Amino acid sequence: MVLMEGRRKITELMLLLLLIGCSASQIQASSENEPDAIFYEPFSESFEGRWIVSSKDEYKGVWKLSKSEGHDDYGLLVSEKARKYAVVKDLGKAVSLKYGTIVLQFEVRFQNGLECGGAYLKYLRPQEAGWKPKEFDNDSPYSIMFGPDKCGSTNKVHFIFKHKNPKSGEYVEHHLKDPPSVPSDKLSHVYTAILKPNNEVRIIIDGEEKKKANFLSANDFEPALIPAKTIPDPDDKKPEDWDERAKIPDPHAVKPDDWDEDAPMEIEDEDAVKPEGWLDDEPEEIDDPEATKPEDWDDEEDGVWEPTKMDNPKCSLAPGCGEWKKPMKINPAYKGKWSPPLIDNPSYKGIWKPQEIPNPSYFETEKPDFEAITAIGIEIWTMQDGILFDNILIADDEKVAESYRLTTWKPKFENEKEKQKAEEEAAGLSDGLSGFQKKIFDVLNKIADVPFLDVYKPKIIDLIEKGEKQPNITIGIIVSIVVVLLTVVFKILFGGKKPKVTVPETDRPAAAEASNTQGSSEEKEDESEKEDAAAPPRRRSTRRET
Repeated sequence: MVLMEGRRKITELMLLLLLIGCSASQIQASSENEPDAIFYEPFSESFEGRWIVSSKDEYKGVWKLSKSEGHDDYGLLVSEKARKYAVVKDLGKAVSLKYGTIVLQFEVRFQNGLECGGAYLKYLRPQEAGWKPKEFDNDSPYSIMFGPDKCGSTNKVHFIFKHKNPKSGEYVEHHLKDPPSVPSDKLSHVYTAILKPNNEVRIIIDGEEKKKANFLSANDFEPALIPAKTIPDPDDKKPEDWDERAKIPDPHAVKPDDWDEDAPMEIEDEDAVKPEGWLDDEPEEIDDPEATKPEDWDDEEDGVWEPTKMDNPKCSLAPGCGEWKKPMKINPAYKGKWSPPLIDNPSYKGIWKPQEIPNPSYFETEKPDFEAITAIGIEIWTMQDGILFDNILIADDEKVAESYRLTTWKPKFENEKEKQKAEEEAAGLSDGLSGFQKKIFDVLNKIADVPFLDVYKPKIIDLIEKGEKQPNITIGIIVSIVVVLLTVVFKILFGGKKPKVTVPETDRPAAAEASNTQGSSEEKEDESEKEDAAAPPRRRSTRRET
């Protein structure tokens, strides 16, 4: 009896162990079927000790853990204006970018809007490349830089990757061409870059694809990943007798005897007759009868006071006033300065170019040789405060990134949109007008990036920024930009010198995006103070307008 009871207990124990084993296997299988993030930072607790703030003197900006306006969700906050910021997080392990899919994603909210500031992330190479967390700065080597940047004529979501040329050993920055623009509101936005093993990269904003590119395409990145096979020979010099003139003045041409170079372009029209009713004795302007001398006018200091002038009302009822003179007309005898006609240059050899030689840096590859990333850094110079970073994610599955967007960003974004809608309605703005304005500004930002408008781009960007600050002047902004476009078209059709565009000066750091990829998040000077300082002293007028 005792033996049977013992066997029964052993059997029950074995069944229990088997059940536990099956449950564990199911849990493990479930875990394997549901991929998780490689790295995720929600900033739900203090970042201090986990993120390392650069100790370099130039980075004075103070990072804070702060709630997103109107939410209980926390993020990493840029708390002060006109500061440099740098903070870095070690991932604890290297993340390879060479083989499978890698997704880089994070949220940014410009709570006070964005006029001049960067909000991009740098995905850093291993520290063996020559950097330390406490010394993290603009020169710290990265593999990828990704995120929004807006300042002056720059308005883009950067995607830049650094790649080592296997022939030269040099690391080259490759910038995405025609990147999407930065959303122009104060809402939370989520930025996603998906790197695929087929050399494709997709840039997604708020879940919507904005750009697709291929790492090996010269049409998608500048400079191209694969260099040109040949380059101009730097030692090749143009021969001294090389003639590049396609046309030359005819050396045998002689000025005709009847060519009068002194004949004027216009002459008086002798056939013209003074119109009937012309008022010879009436001036075009008369003293304003309502003008009165100011009480504080000092004749000794201000000079003899004269009343302001106004158009003579009698002239508006007549063909004209004052002394009549015969109008001018084109002189039929005018020929201008004579010059010999042009003929084909018999010595013309074409436009000289140096000969091409094999490019010593040329290489071929089937895919980029990305350096692994081991840390994430935020290193920016911004004129704005209120920039909030949140939900930084690295994953190896697009579905993981999509899941985080839907659960962490989407509800927050919808809540902010509803609040914005209520504020607009309270301010008397209709949804239609608000939506219309947003679409208009998105289109105008794209127009500003058209290459042949480069000379006008600063002016267009300035108008767009004014419109974003004052939505009620949207129509005026559109009219102004249409005028600029018509000016460009007129110049293209009829030629002529491009007009000088006056652009506010900016004091931007020397590290431009093409060299150190600091982007364009740099400090702007106070334009009004500069103008006041440069303006000449005001001279007191001898006449005052009343």
